[in-house]
Amino acid sequence: MDRNLRGACFSEFVGTFILIFLGCGTVAGLVLNQVELGQWEVSLLWGLAVTLAIYVTGAVSGTHINPAVTVTMALFRGFPWKNVIPYIVSQVAGAFAGAAAVYGLYRGAFTQWEETEHVVRGSAESVESASIFSTYPAPFLSNFDAFLVEFAITAILLIVILAVVDDRNPLLPALNNLGPLVIGLTVAVIGGSFGSLTGFALNPARDFGPKLFAWMAGWDSVALPAPSGYVWVPILGPILGGLAGALIYDFMVRRYLQEKEELPAGQTGKGVDA
Repeated sequence: MDRNLRGACFSEFVGTFILIFLGCGTVAGLVLNQVELGQWEVSLLWGLAVTLAIYVTGAVSGTHINPAVTVTMALFRGFPWKNVIPYIVSQVAGAFAGAAAVYGLYRGAFTQWEETEHVVRGSAESVESASIFSTYPAPFLSNFDAFLVEFAITAILLIVILAVVDDRNPLLPALNNLGPLVIGLTVAVIGGSFGSLTGFALNPARDFGPKLFAWMAGWDSVALPAPSGYVWVPILGPILGGLAGALIYDFMVRRYLQEKEELPAGQTGKGVDA
């Protein structure tokens, strides 16, 4: 592995670790310590975790921190295919480590919660504590319904990401260094809108890495393969949704973007009343 790829993989590990450490830490406080947080507040904290991860690691790896982003960039933006597997392995490892760190810091709270609620780890009732680490669907959703949710919300996420990083987008200079904040707010808005359905995984590594840790930490089949074999949904849904988002952006928006020299006289391309 060459030095640049090695550095990018370390960066993906760190970025995904930050995401899970802060995001799952938020959910741990909510479930175990009854911290008073609503759906929007939880979603906003997850979104800010994404923003911070991008600001920390973006200059090294581009901060994919999500296999759906990596695969989409490889298919639509020329990201080297030889880097796809190393990126994804680093992302899953970072998510696993982030979940392990959250568990380590909240270990006493897990024990107290299980004793107080009379829940045996690995039982059907322990889904509530397992959900600290990864996502589970609302009871009224089938796996296919949940797949559609993850597909749709990840498509929206990738549409925004591709717009924010598109050097053909005349609005891009106006963003300056606000791109990470825009992406983080998009995650937050998605979570506030649809998080109550599937937990808005949006990210196979964000879900599978912590599920793998929970499986090893005693949640057994509640973690993997999860009730009704749910594990495939937050993997396949975001990957296919990300590809769909790229198709939508490229064929319905990007192809109609005009280069600056092509804009009619007096039109800046920077929005209304720019």
